Amino acid sequence: MPGVEPTWGTPHPAFPRNQIAGVIPSAFCFSLLDVDPTSCENRLPHLECQISPFSRPLGLVKGRYPLHSVAELHRATFKFDPADEEKRKKLCEGIFEFLEKDITTSCQVTCLEALRILSRDKKVLVPVTTKENMQILMRLAKLDDSEASLEEVSHFPVIVESLKCLCNIVFNSQMAQKLSLELNLAAMLCNLLRKCKDQRVISDIKCFDLRLLFLLSLLHTDIRSQLRYELQGLPLLTQALESAFSIKWTDEYEAAIDHNGPPLSPQETDCAIEALKALFNVTVDSWNVHSESDSHQFRVMAAVLRHCLLTMGPTEDKTEELHSNAVNLLSNVPVSCLDVLISPLAQDEIAQEATTLDESTQEAETGQDETREDDANLKYNTMVYNGMNMEAIRVLLDFMEKRIDKGSCYREGLTPVLSLLTECSRAHRNIRKFIKDQVLPPLRDVTNRPEVGTTVRNKLVRLMTHVDLGVKQIAAEFLFVLCKERVDSLLKYTGYGNAAGLLAARGLLAGGRGDHWYSDDEDTDTEEYKSAKPNINLITGHLEEPMPNPIDEMTEEQKEYEAMKLVNMLDKLSREEVIKPMGVRPDGTMAPLEETLCQYHVTKENSSDSD
Repeated sequence: MPGVEPTWGTPHPAFPRNQIAGVIPSAFCFSLLDVDPTSCENRLPHLECQISPFSRPLGLVKGRYPLHSVAELHRATFKFDPADEEKRKKLCEGIFEFLEKDITTSCQVTCLEALRILSRDKKVLVPVTTKENMQILMRLAKLDDSEASLEEVSHFPVIVESLKCLCNIVFNSQMAQKLSLELNLAAMLCNLLRKCKDQRVISDIKCFDLRLLFLLSLLHTDIRSQLRYELQGLPLLTQALESAFSIKWTDEYEAAIDHNGPPLSPQETDCAIEALKALFNVTVDSWNVHSESDSHQFRVMAAVLRHCLLTMGPTEDKTEELHSNAVNLLSNVPVSCLDVLISPLAQDEIAQEATTLDESTQEAETGQDETREDDANLKYNTMVYNGMNMEAIRVLLDFMEKRIDKGSCYREGLTPVLSLLTECSRAHRNIRKFIKDQVLPPLRDVTNRPEVGTTVRNKLVRLMTHVDLGVKQIAAEFLFVLCKERVDSLLKYTGYGNAAGLLAARGLLAGGRGDHWYSDDEDTDTEEYKSAKPNINLITGHLEEPMPNPIDEMTEEQKEYEAMKLVNMLDKLSREEVIKPMGVRPDGTMAPLEETLCQYHVTKENSSDSD
C-alpha cells in the first residue's frame, strides 16, 4: 500500500486504507485534446489523453488513447507527476463540461471513472471543486429531493461512480467539505439511503452512500449532530445495518441466528462495515441515555451488533474487520443497554444443556471414549452460564485473545475490546461471573509466576507491565473488576509486583477495595491453593521453596553493621537523587518518605489525644 495513502486520526474505527474508491501507485498525466459530445451516441466519449514518456515501463508508448483505456490502464495509479498538474486540471474541467451535456450512460460512466482517478490528486481538485461541479455529481448520483424510486438499473453504474468521485473529492478537498454543508449533502444521502432500504440489488449504491456519510460525519462535528437528531440517522443507519445481515427478529431485542448458514457475501460485508463506521461517528458522544426512546433504539442497535458478532464474513480478515468495527461501536452504546448481548436460554436449549452435561458425566464414569463429541459439547457449555446464552461474550473474549496474540498495535486494536469487557463486567453481574470463569478460573497450580504461561490470565498479567501506559492501565483495570475490585483477590491472581502500578494509582497500596459495589458472594479457593498459600511469595505471586535466611548465622554486631551499611548506601543514593524514598499515606497513596512519616506522627498524636 502506498505511503501517501490517507491515514485516520481516530483510535477507534479507522477508515480502511484501501477503501477510498480505489487507490494505486505509478504516475501519469493527461492533456485534453478534443471534446465532441455529438459524437457520443452509442460510443464512448472522444476525450483523449497524452501518456507521458515515463509510462513506458508500464508497456505504454507516447500517443493518443481513448479515455476509457486510460481509466483501465491507471486503475492502480496513485502518485502523479507535478510537472503535468496543469494538464490534469484541464482534463478535469473538460470532464465536468462533458458531464453537463445530455450524453449516454456509458459515456457518463467512462468520464466518472477517469474523474475518480484524477480526484486522488489534491492539487488538481483546488480549481475544479466548485458548487456547480459538486451539484453535477450530486445530480448524477440521484442526490436530490425527488421521491422517485431507483428503478432504472442502467443508471446504477453512474450513481455508483458519482458516489465514488464524491468520496474522493470530499476527503481530499477542504472546499468540498465546506460545500457539502452548504448543499446539505448529508440530508440528500439519507434520502438516497431510504430509497435503497428494501432493494438488495443495489448494495454498491448503499455501500458508497454509507461511506460518504461516514466521511462527512468524520470531518464535520456539525454533521454528526445533524445526522443524530435532525435526520434521524441512528434508526436509519441501524436499519441499513440490519438489512445487510437480513435479520429476522424472534423477540423485541433478539434476532434468529443460523449457525449453519452461509457467511456474508463480500458486498454485504462491505455494506455492514460502512454502516458500523458511520454509526460510530453518530453515536460517539452517547455515553448517557436520557429518554426511553433513545434507550430502545440503542438496545435494538446492540441486538443487531450481537448478531454481527455471531456472523462470519467471506474471509477471516473480513470477519475480523467486521467484528473490530462492531466492538468499536459497542463501546459507544450506553452500558445500561448492553444487557441484550446475553439472552435467557429457551426451554429446549435448557433441556439440551442438561442432556449434554448428563451424557458427559456418564461417559466420564463409564470410561468411554470421550473424543466423539467432546469438542462440540465443550464449545456449547462454555457459551452457557447460569441459564444465559453467552455466545456474543465468548466471541468478544476470543477476539480479545487474538488481538493480544498479534503482539502489536495494542492501543488501537486491543484497548477498545478490553474497555468494553471491563464496562460490561462492572455493570452486569452475569457477564462478569462468566468472564471471570473463563479468564480467572480457580487457582490450582501456583508453581509458575502469574505472567508465565499461555493462558488468557497469563497474557493479561503480562500486559499489566506493558510499556504503553494506556494498555497496562486498562488490562489491570479489567482484572481488577473481575476480582470485584478487591485488592486481596487481585493479588492472588497477579502478585503484588504486577499490580503495584494500579494500586498506587488507585490509592490502594495498603489494601482494601475499590469504590464500586459488587455482590457479596465469596470466592472459594481450591484445596491445592489452600495448601500452597503459606509458601506463596506475595510479590511474585507464585510458590517458592523456603530459602535459608542469610542473617540467621550472623551475630548481633554483624547484623547491626550490615543494617547501617544499607542505610548509608540508601542515604547516598537519595542525596544524589538517584532514588527517591517513598512511603504510603494513611489514605493508601504514595508520597515522599518525609511527608508520609510526618503524616504518620500527626495521625498517631491525634489518635492518642482522642483516647
